[in-house]
Amino acid sequence: MDTAVNAAVGTALALQQFNQGQEAQANLLKQSLDGQAAHIEQLMSSVSSEPGLATSGMVGTQINTYA
Repeated sequence: MDTAVNAAVGTALALQQFNQGQEAQANLLKQSLDGQAAHIEQLMSSVSSEPGLATSGMVGTQINTYA
């Protein structure tokens, strides 16, 4: 009976350590994704919403030809 209890306690401790490791990895992934989202948001806000007309050449100086 004593070995069964020891095995159960050992298994519980191993699962607890595994869960802590998984939680740490999930937190690191969340931080990484949040950082990437902030970076992408900054890039998207810096891009103009409408492209301007061309300033030289035969095409696109009077009509916006972007599709």
